Amino acid sequence: MDSSLPPEPGEPRPRRRDRHGRGMRGPVAPPQVPLSTSRSDSFRDLVADSVERLERRWPQLSEVDFLVLDVPRVDSGDGGDEWPGETSVPLGSSSSAEKERPARIVVFRRPVEIRSKNRDERALLVHEVVVEQVAELLGLAPESVDPRYGQD
Repeated sequence: MDSSLPPEPGEPRPRRRDRHGRGMRGPVAPPQVPLSTSRSDSFRDLVADSVERLERRWPQLSEVDFLVLDVPRVDSGDGGDEWPGETSVPLGSSSSAEKERPARIVVFRRPVEIRSKNRDERALLVHEVVVEQVAELLGLAPESVDPRYGQD
């Protein structure tokens, strides 16, 4: 079949990728830039970096589960908030180990993102939240968990 002839009625038109003769398009981003990194993935990386910094000083943190959730859960079963007396949304929470569940620290992504303007500020706030939750879990002051706490 000659491609210069128009297609018969009912036949699909052949698709062309090089419509204007400019050749194939190049990559959307350079190879060193990850295209698939979402905001939630980069937030998880910030939490992992913070935990890694603290694990060097506190090896027992390797047995703690660190989780990232988008927002805190509000228990509306009794009509009240899960955080009575608090006027703001928490940035993180911690719970001690139980019979079949290890200790857990949760960082809430959306409240942290709302309170930070850029990635550097977000990284500092994530680290502060992780330090505060580790301190609460271990029963220590945040300054003893990370001597640089509050100085950045």
